[in-house]
This record gives sequence, C-alpha cells and structure tokens, in this order.
Amino acid sequence: MSVRSSQRGMAEAFLHPTVGRNGRLEAIDDQIDWSRVEGVLAGLKPGRMGPPRYPGVLMFKALLLQQWYGLSDPGLEEALCDRMSFRRFVGLAGDQAAPDHATLWRFRQSLAKGGLDQAAFEAVAGELDARGLIVRQGTLIDASLVASQSRPPEPPDDPQPGVGRLVGSAREPDANWTRRGSKRIFGYKVHVAVDRGSGLVRRVLMTPASVNDTVPADDLILGDEKEVWADKAYDSHARRDRLKVLRIKNRICRRGNKHHPPSPWSERRNGAIARIRGRVETLFAVLKRHYHKGRARYLTLQRNRTDVILACLAINLRRALVLSA
Repeated sequence: MSVRSSQRGMAEAFLHPTVGRNGRLEAIDDQIDWSRVEGVLAGLKPGRMGPPRYPGVLMFKALLLQQWYGLSDPGLEEALCDRMSFRRFVGLAGDQAAPDHATLWRFRQSLAKGGLDQAAFEAVAGELDARGLIVRQGTLIDASLVASQSRPPEPPDDPQPGVGRLVGSAREPDANWTRRGSKRIFGYKVHVAVDRGSGLVRRVLMTPASVNDTVPADDLILGDEKEVWADKAYDSHARRDRLKVLRIKNRICRRGNKHHPPSPWSERRNGAIARIRGRVETLFAVLKRHYHKGRARYLTLQRNRTDVILACLAINLRRALVLSA
C-alpha cells in the first residue's frame, strides 16, 4: 500500500481533482510497497534528520524527486513547499511544513554513513522482483568513469623520487587517477550489474578511478542469473572457473596476450558478445546526460556513492513503469 498521506488538509477538499496531479509520480508511488523501505530506514536514530522529525520514507522519496528533477537541496525544499504533486508523492499534508535543505542534507548523510542507501536500493529491487520484472536471463557488467568534483591536482614542478607526478587531492582525497587511451582522468568509477532482459540495475558499486574494472567484478555477479556478459577487461582464468562452479554461462570476451593472441574463433565470439554487452552503455548515457553523473557532485566517495545509488534507483522506478505498461 502507498504511504501517500490521506490527511491533505481541508483546503485540498475544495480543489479540482486535476489540480496538483502528476500521473507518473502517482504510478510510481502505487507500484511500490514502501513498507520495505520503511523497515530499512527504521534503523536511523531519532534526531538524525533534524527538527522536526519526518518519516524516513517521506525523506527518501524526496531524494528520489531530487534525482528525477535535477534539484539542489534548496531547490528541493522550495519545490516541496509549492508543488502539490511533490507533496502528495512524499506524503506531506497541506498544513505540514516541508523539510528544509539542511534536514534533507542530514538525511542523505545518514543514508551514506549507515550503508542504508544500498539496503534501500535492495528493498526496492525486491519489490520489482516480486512483480516479476527482473528476468535473470543474464547480467551485463561494466564500469564507467566519473570526473572528480574538484579540478584535477596539478603535477608538482619538482616531484619527489619514486613518487611520480600524478599526485592526489587534499580537497577530494578519495578520487584518483586512471588512463583512458592517451588521456589521464582524475575521479571515480561506477560499476554496475544490469539485468539483460529488463534493463534494470541490480547492483551498483563505486570506487576510485584507479581501481581496475576486474577487482569488484565478482561482487557484480549475482549468482542467480543464467549468463554473465562483459568485455575482455573482466576475463580471467579464476572467473571462468567460478562461473563454471556456479553453472552460469560465461559470456565474457576472451583476452589474449603476446604469447597467445586471440584465435579467429575468439574474435568472432567477442564480436557476438559485444553486440549484447554494449547495451549496458545505454544506462551510462542516461546517468550522464539526464542525471548529470558525468561529474561527481560531492567531495567524498561515500557521498557520491549514495548519489549514484539514488540515481540508479530513480532510473529503475521509471523503467519499471515502461515494463509494466
């Protein structure tokens, strides 16, 4: 059942039924049993959200609105004050004050510190799974770079012996360097596991950019899928053996080396896999173009991870409407 408040105040009783309506938000609200998320957020300690205390689900849904509409914390506060459709979605009665931007910021901090961002993501994923939207035909695995919030640090004029010229940032200590082609990039990596049949994100991780794609790859294998699809950066003998033990079909592109270059069969196989695996790029395009995740919003890995998890959750909820149509 929806937690949309039934106490909207006497004033709303005299409004035309179409005033303040948003069909998409109402459909999203109705497709989720928010009690699962409410149970996850029950772990937040009283007073962590600032006075007055708001229900955790109300605050969580407000952060989803922030992702969908590209709002800052002050912008979200303002929208919750004057947009009736937003108030209805989160469950604010007409005579109830909206949370201010500081309260919204503190709530997001609490999600990040307690690891409740991931738990809430999984709670909503469980709801989508219960509706039969997760197909488990296969998992598409990939990673994408996200530039740092601050400017990349300039190399020192006189680098210390053995240290090199690629220095870190005191302002953004979790970001790090990597290379894409001939270009150096300072920032982070977003690692995702996407359900092949539905396009829903099943798992999302974030690391400094220096972490090799293959390092968190095993955490992106769910274990209940029929196949795993990935590019050759994820190929290893250990991973091939693990997939065999799990009875998951290996659809990872084969990687050769100077002693054993890829055979013509491997090249044909890689080409066939690439056509399927490449569909994950659609998610990254949506994240960067529509949710503005090409550049980090915050200065720490923890905060940016929460931001990306919320964005992927927002994408899943909109995707679920399409799948249910």
